[in-house]
Order: sequence, then C-alpha cells, then structure tokens
Amino acid sequence: MNGQAPTPPIGIGIVGCGNAMDGAYMPVVDRLQQQGKARLIGATHTSRRGARAVLKKWRIPKYFDTLEALLASGDIDVVVVLTPMRQHAAIAAAALAAGKHVLVEKPMAVTLPDARRLLAAAKRARRHLLCAPFVTLSPTFSRIRARIEAGDIGKVCLARARYGWAGPDWSEWFYQRGGGPIFDLAVYNLTSLTALLGPARRVSAMTGIAQAERRVRGRRIRAQVPDNVQITLDFGRSVFATVTSGFTMQKYRSPAIELYGTEGTLQLMGDDWAPDGYELWRNAVGAWQVFGESDPHWQWTQGLVHLVDCLRQHRRPDVRPEHAYHVLEVMLAAERASRTGRAQPIRSRFRLPPLRTEAAGADAHRIHNRPTD
Repeated sequence: MNGQAPTPPIGIGIVGCGNAMDGAYMPVVDRLQQQGKARLIGATHTSRRGARAVLKKWRIPKYFDTLEALLASGDIDVVVVLTPMRQHAAIAAAALAAGKHVLVEKPMAVTLPDARRLLAAAKRARRHLLCAPFVTLSPTFSRIRARIEAGDIGKVCLARARYGWAGPDWSEWFYQRGGGPIFDLAVYNLTSLTALLGPARRVSAMTGIAQAERRVRGRRIRAQVPDNVQITLDFGRSVFATVTSGFTMQKYRSPAIELYGTEGTLQLMGDDWAPDGYELWRNAVGAWQVFGESDPHWQWTQGLVHLVDCLRQHRRPDVRPEHAYHVLEVMLAAERASRTGRAQPIRSRFRLPPLRTEAAGADAHRIHNRPTD
C-alpha cells in the first residue's frame, strides 16, 4: 500500500445515440467501466424515441433531454460527440465552455473558422480536445513510424493510401453538404500520411459524383456531394502521395498505405484504422519481411481509452488537435482544388509528439522473410 487514494472513474457523457455509439463506442465504454477506469453518466440524442433501442440495449443510466442538461452535469468529465459532422464544432465548443474534456469524431469541424474557434476554446478552457481519427495510436502505425524515423527505407519519396467502400445506407447526411467520403473516409489516410511524412504543402484533386442516386433506408435519394475521390499531396522536397477514396469501392485486396523510399518499401496491411501488420522490403536484406499484427484487438475507438488513461495519469494526450486542423485544411483544399482545377497551398503546420519508447519497441511478431519474385 502506498497510501494514495485510488483514482475515481472518469465520468463520460455521450452526445448522439446512433450507429457509432451502439456498434463502436459502447463496447469500449463497457470495458472501461468493467476495469473501473470510467463510468457512463448518461447520453442525449435528437429525441428519446430515436435513442430508445440503444438506451435499452446498453442500460444507459440517464437520458438527458437536452445537450444543456448533459453539459450541466457535474459528474461528467468527458463529453463524446458522435453526431452528424455539421454539428461537431458547435457541440464540442459548448462542452469545452462547460469545462468538459472533449472527444469529437471526425472531422472536428466542416469549416476552418469553426475549427479555429474550437482550438481557441480548448486553450481557453484548459481542457483536452481529442479529434478522431485515432490511427496514430495503433501499435502497427507506431512501429512503421519508428522504422521511417530510423531511416530503414531511406528517404520516402512516394506514398499511396487507400480507403473506401460502397457507401452507407442508414443516413442521408453522408451524401449531403457537410458529408461525403473525403470527410468520412479519406480523413483516415490523410491523417496517417501527414503523421508519417509531415505537414502537406500543396494539394490537388479530382472528385465527382459517380453514382448520382443512392438508396438510404429503402428510399432513393440524390447525392449532393462527390462520392469518388482522388487526391494528390505535395510534401515539399519532391515527396508526393496520393489518396484513393470514395463510396465507390466494393472490395479490395491491397495495402492501406504504401511508402516507397530510396532504400526500401513499407506497406501497412489491412486498413490504417484496422491494421493487419506490415511488410518491409530493405535493399540491404534483399527479401520481404512480414510482420504480423501485434495487437489484433486494437480498434479505431482507442482514442477514448487513451483520453481516459491520460486523465487518470495526468498527462497530455498523444493526439493533438492541431494535427486534426491541418487535415481539415487539406480536405477543404482538396474540394477547392477539384472545383477550380488548380493546386491549393496548405498554410497550417503541426508537430507530432515524440514516439513513446514502448510504442516504438522491437517487433516480436515477424512471420517470415519472403524472397522477391
């Protein structure tokens, strides 16, 4: 016994009781509660009726009739924002003003002025603001970043990233202004690439509506935003990358991220939000080295676990809102580049925290060396 009082559970309040809460975040909250690290205080939604099934399934302790009522709860330390994208900034700003720490799903906002106000609100409140996606927290990502920083593949010259699928059929807002695959899908790849290669300096893009008609909840709707995306990034020093994304991809069997260096190649397998290990080619070795996934249970909702742990340990999170702001600027610039046909400059910059020693540790899951064809 060291005589220290045990750290009380972190109180959590959730805004938005849709698919993200039900299928993704509640299993994480449930585990945190079982571990004694956190306690779900309650949730709010656009209506109690719309949240009824989720409230019953997860036995939510309290339903708050309004956002204001949830934010007024003194038992809530962290507010998790899982609403449609256009509402993210306003809700997150209100939560910060109420003295809460905030985890907001991607993107942090849909306009740069709103995002700037959100950064300022976090500084003013002296509260943590964690903005999804949380791809940089995965052990596989950390090992790839460590490989690059160690110079294992030399200077990275080219990169390619990919994430897409056929598209959601449960909510119309994905196909309306403020939605679309850039904000919903490409954001993962853009976060990964900028974390590995640094801030982007310039962006160009081609986007379009390849499938004008969509079926949502059994009803046909017209897509209002592009569903097909190709983005090119210029990182300076003749380092370029492309991102392929859209609600137009049925299936794929290829790495999520490919990094081509002067001394080798790195490939992140699976998706960057659901990694499945990585493959490494080094000229000095002359064979592909295949590394299995070191944490197959890692999930893209890990940001909430990270925030709770940081609050309990009184340390600053490794996910920084300035990075999310930079990615938002890139996404908005890509939309503008597509409309104008001109490459757009990116002005924002950010710095990642240094890799933690344990995150960049040696690989213990190499499967085999595979000779080149």
